[in-house]
Amino acid sequence: MSRPSSQHRFNPSRNLLSMAICMAVMTPALADETRESQEYSPPATLELGATAITSTQLGSTTEGSDSYTTGTMATATKLPLTLRETPQAVTVITRQRMDDQAMTSINDVVNATPGLFLNYSSGPGRQAYTSRGFDIDNLMYDGIPSGYNGVNVGSQPNLAMFDRVEVVRGATGLVTGAGNPSAAINLVRKRPLAEQRVTLTGAAGTWDNYRGELDASSPLNDSGTLRGRVVTSYRDSNSFIDDVGERHDLFYAVTEADLSEDTTLTLGFSNQKDKTNYFWGSSMIGLDGHHLDLPRSYNPGTYWENKDQEINTVFAEIRQQLANDWKLQVNANYSEQNALFSGSYQSRWVNNTLARTVYQSKADENQAGLDAFFSGPFEAFGRSHELVVGASKRIYDLTTHNYSPYDTNWPISAGKPDFVHTNNTREVTTQDGVYLTTRLSLADPLKLILGGRLDWYDYDNRDGDGDYKVTRNVTRYAGLIYELDDHHSVYASYSDIFTPQSNKDTSGTPVKPIVGKNYEVGIKGEYLGGALNASLAVFRVDQENRAVQVFVPNCPQASCYEASGEIRSQGIDFELQGALTDNWQIGGGYTYARTHTIKDAENPQKVNKQFDTDTPEHLFKLTTRYNFQGPLEKLRVGGNISWQSRMYNDIELLDGGNYRLKQGAYAVTDLMAGYRVNQNLDLQLNANNIFDRKYYQSIANDVSYGGDSYGSPRNMMLTAKYTF
Repeated sequence: MSRPSSQHRFNPSRNLLSMAICMAVMTPALADETRESQEYSPPATLELGATAITSTQLGSTTEGSDSYTTGTMATATKLPLTLRETPQAVTVITRQRMDDQAMTSINDVVNATPGLFLNYSSGPGRQAYTSRGFDIDNLMYDGIPSGYNGVNVGSQPNLAMFDRVEVVRGATGLVTGAGNPSAAINLVRKRPLAEQRVTLTGAAGTWDNYRGELDASSPLNDSGTLRGRVVTSYRDSNSFIDDVGERHDLFYAVTEADLSEDTTLTLGFSNQKDKTNYFWGSSMIGLDGHHLDLPRSYNPGTYWENKDQEINTVFAEIRQQLANDWKLQVNANYSEQNALFSGSYQSRWVNNTLARTVYQSKADENQAGLDAFFSGPFEAFGRSHELVVGASKRIYDLTTHNYSPYDTNWPISAGKPDFVHTNNTREVTTQDGVYLTTRLSLADPLKLILGGRLDWYDYDNRDGDGDYKVTRNVTRYAGLIYELDDHHSVYASYSDIFTPQSNKDTSGTPVKPIVGKNYEVGIKGEYLGGALNASLAVFRVDQENRAVQVFVPNCPQASCYEASGEIRSQGIDFELQGALTDNWQIGGGYTYARTHTIKDAENPQKVNKQFDTDTPEHLFKLTTRYNFQGPLEKLRVGGNISWQSRMYNDIELLDGGNYRLKQGAYAVTDLMAGYRVNQNLDLQLNANNIFDRKYYQSIANDVSYGGDSYGSPRNMMLTAKYTF
């Protein structure tokens, strides 16, 4: 990939505070000194003082908290609950943890989050995220769901503009509507700070990996009722793979205005650009099914390949405090993504001869989301309870520009095809929902959370048939939490989610939606005033009504289906996150999830077999950081270790036999050391895969196309951060 010209490189001399002022809503109002975004300031010293470990210190905002956990989160139910009060397995990747691990994209978050697996089986730049055996098909931004399909047009959100990432594992239909029973990933954006602060970050690492970032926040009037923030980031990197490069640009601006003591308006905009020349093809395996054991630097792609994405997003939020501690919150989000994909992968589709499959397309993806809800307490039967009532709307509009040739037998040594635009296709999906959640105080130690949602789902193929609808789908949620003592609670919960299907039955009607049901029981602990959280859960997920083909006479369409297939995932989920001591943070967990087929009338031989063998059943992830005291108080050290069990695929060979292709269990270890030179300057070194473990992050499942993709070898990154 050619290097960008100098005028496009990161320029820290720009007056970005002026940009924030230009974007601001110039409305004088009174300051609200209790605002959550104003509670935090950078710690004056490295140690986390005794007063830092209190329930009042940790709010939902994590920036400046120096913590690996949070006080409250609302992703699971819309209710602002602590992790102990939430009756599902939840994780919060805080701003501090992102910085300590030098995370830059959502891929890094998935790699670090217990129970989530980063799946590259469709190509090294076409990542999928899985949890409890199912793909995650929604990302949320400030609580608004957004459709995600990493195999096609899904972008990787740049972490520079986010305060934290909240993850809820299992079925999350109450907050997302349609989707898989996998997990909800909610990215919460940074907001303006109450005080003026500017942070300059520069980083340099292995394979010419360079990154620059500027984060500037300030009050915009004397009273502080108007605040602005701008974040800009630039990253340019090569790779351990020959002739591979990538570039990432971000501009993010947000302003907040206290319109009155009870009303706050937030407006924001982001522009993200991502470009790489290696995203589709992975390395081939042999005709005998074995790994070819090629060098890690081998590039199976070509010079002309390109994945070029740009996404512009505008968002708004208004929070209105009402009487009797009730409030109204309205969030809106609109994004436009333009993407070009020109790629190839090595293949043997014709006569088992090595060639290339070549393809090009452009995508115009527009997504809009609106969510509004009332929330507050109410009294009944002599006790105080909580209620949330809301409505939401989502629109997904995708236009695909198709090109010719789409050739599966392009000569291996030939140059770039002369792609010619042929036609466009457009699909529009609309989803409307209303929901209600309540937390009932049955007794001092016993709380019951009940939730329900109605959805209207409409898929419209603007260029052909295949339209389908789901009317008034009911989603249910229930959680019972019992406090054993001041530190421990046990819980049991049920949640579900639906996935519409386009397959039609014998009457020509789309089969009923797939339903994913999550059953979970567990125990949670909260220590040091909420600074340390622990959880242990046992879960079962049943995904029912999967379409299975049936062979009947006089089928009104090409194929007929019935909703009878069922997949089950079951296992355990353990996690620990937060402060072990004032100076020692930890985050990590172990997950076991066995996913297997329960019913499949079309392929009965799959029953009781593992559903997806190239996803590991066991995952262990641990991150830690320790701040020294006394003469070494400026020094901190940390590290990560991630371990996963084996993956395998049974490869069908040309002679009719099979070969089991495997990647055995492996662990990858990273180290970190940081040194605060003075109040303003901080240095940090991250060393990843320090033992230079050679492993496949994905493996092939067919001899006809590539699927082997290596994980990154040993690499380092030095980061300097200056704050004033």
